[in-house]
Amino acid sequence: MVFASFFIIQISARNVMHNLILYNKIEHERGLKNMKTVLITGATSGYGLAAAKKFKENGFRVIIASRNAAKVEKAVSDNGFDDGYVLDVCDYDGWVDLKIKLSDKYGSIDVLINNAGGGTKIADVTDQNQSDIDSSIELNLNSVIYGSSIFGQMMKEQKSGTIINISSVCARHCWGGWSVYAAAKAGVLNFTKGLYVELQPYGIRATCIIPAAASTGFQKAAGIPEENQTLKPDDIADAIFYAATVPSGVTVEEMTVWGTSQVVQPL
Repeated sequence: MVFASFFIIQISARNVMHNLILYNKIEHERGLKNMKTVLITGATSGYGLAAAKKFKENGFRVIIASRNAAKVEKAVSDNGFDDGYVLDVCDYDGWVDLKIKLSDKYGSIDVLINNAGGGTKIADVTDQNQSDIDSSIELNLNSVIYGSSIFGQMMKEQKSGTIINISSVCARHCWGGWSVYAAAKAGVLNFTKGLYVELQPYGIRATCIIPAAASTGFQKAAGIPEENQTLKPDDIADAIFYAATVPSGVTVEEMTVWGTSQVVQPL
């Protein structure tokens, strides 16, 4: 009788353990299914890398994209990001291919952050040739439009999503030598306003983040004095994360981020 009772207890314990393992597996799969996915361009350095870390720390599935394969691989390996792809953001067909890959693998993208950009040449427009001008417009404006168009289509089908486009204070405060870059970034700001009007009926949010100078490689290469770089990439990442995670009934149309000691008007 004692042995029989012991046997029954052993069987019951095994059943409990089996059910617990099964429950954990189901909950894990449910968690993966419900995990929000963010795609960030230009995420191997600067604002993009800081934002990717912020989203990863807060339970998002993080996918990064950049044009340098070695840097993408290193960023994924060093930071535990979920996936990484090589993408030339100026190539429309590259965006289309990436959308197909991510749709097949993950089904949906909840947040797109169009962060890739930079000053291809910071100089008076009279000192730039056609290639200089075209490169700046393609990298800083066209790429944002391409990404928003391609992944906006996906989000329309989902009837949900958030697109965050990174502009610059140059969109509103232009300094000498920055005219072409400023034109592109002003385009990003106003494009995002129109994008929200177009996508809002489908439950999609569009936000423009407008950062001042921060301590990134681009700012240093552009010759911005160090005293004007009081912002850190993490400060911009915090703003991006906030805009992406406000309650579903709320939209941040635009957010300008200044360092408290920075000069607001053109130099």
